[in-house]
Amino acid sequence: MTQKRFEIEGRQIILHTPGSICTTAGELLHSEVFAKVVHLYCKTLQKQDSPAWTLFSDLFGSDCSTRIIALLIQLADISLADLAENQTELKPLLDRTNRLRLHDFVEGLYDFWRSFDRFMVLHSEPGKSSFERRPYRSFNVTVETLTHIVRGTYRDICENITGDHPRIYRQVSAGCDIGLIAVPRSTTLPDKYASLLKQIPFIRQVWIAPPMIIDPPMNKRTGEFKKVEKNPIDGLSLDAAKWICYPAQVGPMVIFVYFHQRMIDLGCALSNLFELATDEQIAKGPDAVYLFGTDPEFMKQYGTMPTVFHEDHQHHLLVAAVPCEPQYGYFGYLKKMVLTLHNIAMMKRGRMPYHGAMVRITLKNGKSANIVLIGDTATGKSESLEAFRHIGKDFIRELRIIADDMGSFEITADGIIRGYGTEIGAFVRLDDLQAGYAFEQIDRAIIMSPQKINARVVLPVTNLDEVLHGYAVDYVLYANNYEQVDQDHPVLERFDSPQKAIQIFRDGASMSKGTTTSSGLVHNYYANIFGAPQYKELHDKLANDLFQTAFAKGLFVGQMRTRLGIDGFETAGPEEAAKALFEQISRM
Repeated sequence: MTQKRFEIEGRQIILHTPGSICTTAGELLHSEVFAKVVHLYCKTLQKQDSPAWTLFSDLFGSDCSTRIIALLIQLADISLADLAENQTELKPLLDRTNRLRLHDFVEGLYDFWRSFDRFMVLHSEPGKSSFERRPYRSFNVTVETLTHIVRGTYRDICENITGDHPRIYRQVSAGCDIGLIAVPRSTTLPDKYASLLKQIPFIRQVWIAPPMIIDPPMNKRTGEFKKVEKNPIDGLSLDAAKWICYPAQVGPMVIFVYFHQRMIDLGCALSNLFELATDEQIAKGPDAVYLFGTDPEFMKQYGTMPTVFHEDHQHHLLVAAVPCEPQYGYFGYLKKMVLTLHNIAMMKRGRMPYHGAMVRITLKNGKSANIVLIGDTATGKSESLEAFRHIGKDFIRELRIIADDMGSFEITADGIIRGYGTEIGAFVRLDDLQAGYAFEQIDRAIIMSPQKINARVVLPVTNLDEVLHGYAVDYVLYANNYEQVDQDHPVLERFDSPQKAIQIFRDGASMSKGTTTSSGLVHNYYANIFGAPQYKELHDKLANDLFQTAFAKGLFVGQMRTRLGIDGFETAGPEEAAKALFEQISRM
């Protein structure tokens, strides 16, 4: 049975517990967590040479923070005035200025605690009373109870200091931001993998108090993911107590995403992007394994950019690893490696992966179309989908998102091209969302670095049934974000041959928007650096088959000029592109 433990990773607090964390104010105030947070806060005040710290150090001497903890424990039940009557050393705190400083200390301590991203990981063994059997009850008696106890204790202490009640109550999040039920599960893994990973628990349920705002150390991704001959797990060792597995359904695949608890904020954000695998899927075993947050020293053997993947032919398994370093603390390294593994697996199965969005639109006039919009990062894929949604009241009866960022094409035996997705969520630039949309959806959002360039939001946008259905494709469009629109360059352009289509799509031109370290006009093979270039020969064959079939079947293959990379057209460009597409669908 996992024991209760409390760990700090940077600005993250992680509580591991086999059961309830605390059920009363007394348990909270006597806990290791409370003592540690008070000591850390006191060190901060001491470093700042705060007046409050001067007051307490004069009052309590060298054992200051321990005496403060004892005082706060008493103030949870007894007023300051009553305490000072029986403890003469506390009488100076009755002075108006000192009382205000004591109150400010408690307010500051409360804010200091809430300045951390706070996570609770619930561990339990299978059984009638196990957490995973009734997860909502488990979260009620742990995460939500902790919120009420912290908030209530803070208010009781403040009232016992001031001798008054507040007139305004703010129900801020005071417990944990995210709760996980993570438990052992039997799974099919080759021995070399099982010996390393079998002790790591699987996430079975996630509880989020949105909007969840996190500020990872990085806000952009750089470089490509490198295929290596040596398996990243060979010779690797890890402390299973510091790792958690998010078993993700990625399109038709299951990928076991193991992350170090230092990366827990990014690992938990996967819950807004990929559906959790079922117990049956876990038991069957994964199609790929990804270790996010491995030992940096161990990963140095792979060079200066050790973001690597390996194809284990013996066990028919894809394996990836990224080191636990601040420069890789960006959600793009987590998401895009997962999608790279998906793309490689799809090519091996005869499907061409695409980097793009797919949407199923039914217009009010009865016309409908299934559209795939292919393009590199920040070329207007997600933004155009939001433009569809924004102006949909005028044109759309129904809009269903099949893929937001990555998917695959299948050519059926009868020559039908079907499109599939991978994710149930979207990872989009906050600046490029339609005005007001982020606020409308904020109650479901995980927001990353809102104060920085390339601020991002992770939102659920579809469901797994839509992702896996496989809809017949009507339009295959390239998202051109860098060309202006004029008489010779229409918003929506149809190509006249497979050769022209292959030329444009293969060139993969786009204007960088600062989401990676690239800048200016860049070219990426099929706008998809995630697996396609590493398997170029296989991908070329699949792409040629796709476009030859598309033209033979009369699909609309062309490009849509979103102008997202042109200053001043970040909103107007995708909107005009969406309108042009609606007009085209109406004429078909």
